[in-house]
Amino acid sequence: MKPLSFKNRIAFYYIITTALLIFVVFLVIYSIVRFSVYDHINNDIQSEVDKHLTEIEIKNDHIGLIHNDEWREREHSAVAVNPVFVQFYDKNGRIAEKSPNLKIQTLTFHSKIRDNELFDTKLVHKSIRQIQVPLFQKGIKKGYLLIAMSLEDATMVLHNLARILIIAYPLILLILFVIARLIAGRSIKPISAIIATSESITKDNLSSRIPLPQNQDELFILSKTINSLLERIESTIEREKQFTSDASHELRTPLTVIKGTLEVLIRKPRNQEEYTNKITFCISEVNRLNHLVDQLLLLARFENQKQSLKIEKVFLNGIILDVISRYSSVILVKNIQVFTDFDTEYYVESDDYLVSIIIENLLSNAIKYSKDNANLNITICQIDGKITCQIIDFGIGIPSEDLDKIFNQFYRSKPNDHSEIKGMGLGLSIVKRLCALLRITLHISSQENLGTTVILSF
Repeated sequence: MKPLSFKNRIAFYYIITTALLIFVVFLVIYSIVRFSVYDHINNDIQSEVDKHLTEIEIKNDHIGLIHNDEWREREHSAVAVNPVFVQFYDKNGRIAEKSPNLKIQTLTFHSKIRDNELFDTKLVHKSIRQIQVPLFQKGIKKGYLLIAMSLEDATMVLHNLARILIIAYPLILLILFVIARLIAGRSIKPISAIIATSESITKDNLSSRIPLPQNQDELFILSKTINSLLERIESTIEREKQFTSDASHELRTPLTVIKGTLEVLIRKPRNQEEYTNKITFCISEVNRLNHLVDQLLLLARFENQKQSLKIEKVFLNGIILDVISRYSSVILVKNIQVFTDFDTEYYVESDDYLVSIIIENLLSNAIKYSKDNANLNITICQIDGKITCQIIDFGIGIPSEDLDKIFNQFYRSKPNDHSEIKGMGLGLSIVKRLCALLRITLHISSQENLGTTVILSF
């Protein structure tokens, strides 16, 4: 069987709930009407009982009426809208008197029914409501007074009411189902828009967005959330495309250089020195290629956030001194004066390996872009409860218009003006992602030809 659509399911569940509610309401209405009808008949019967008890006289075990002729005359002349049947039994069970409207019929005495209890029975196949009242004389039971009233009108009213309710019940539910289906269709219209938009989205079309509903309800929030998700997906795919394009270009460059060098090398016989120079150059390009691959893998790993953090106590002073030691040969060649200002030992709760990558990338940039015979200042201090590391170089600096772009992958500010400085434009991109992952505040300020200041707050 084909499953119900979401719109029909909403309407169906609504109808199930409404059907139960209407059933309870109809049942209460029927019960109230029935109680009202029977209460009215019961009051009439009790009134007749009270009236006839005052008209009875008992002589020598004979039950009779004080004014028998008047009673009969009254019974004949009264307009019987709802006729009252009256009958007397003596203590021997014989009929002493009965109302003229019974004619040849008699009310049946039910010995199993308790005295003064109202109950339903039959009189010539017609429904009546009857009561059996004992008659006493000086505390001795002398007989019974039986009074009954017809239930035909009441039964007809109740049957008509029940028929109307039974016929109205499915009609009301059918009308409500149609209305509920229309309302549900309008209510879930944004879902139809979501489906249509989702079907139109492909890898080549990520710009479609779901129109937001006018009412700011749950569907508005859902549509807005999905639009935000689509924006993130589109942005991610665009970054992936750009990353793939840039990575392939950066990888192709050293490979092309290596290929060209080897092709030149095999064109004719060379002496040992030429072979050594060319092979050494190729090895340097391979090392550059390896470093680029390592950087790309590192960037991709943190882009997908698959790296698990190992939080521990990290000795910040030691990491900085280790990096300075590793770059000591470059520092000596450029005659850079490195000044460190650590007034005490500083420890931070972070990932030792990742913090080392951040510090190494920042210091390597500071050393790489510093001018010969320049200074490099590194300080660590505590400001407002935060440990702050400051790296200040006096190098070529970064133009103000490029400061917003330096964290982009493979971006290098004015690479043609400083072709002697090798780089891939990935260092700061990696630093930014690692700082975000470790919740380290990163701030970079720079002035062209004056230098750059990097501040890390842990």
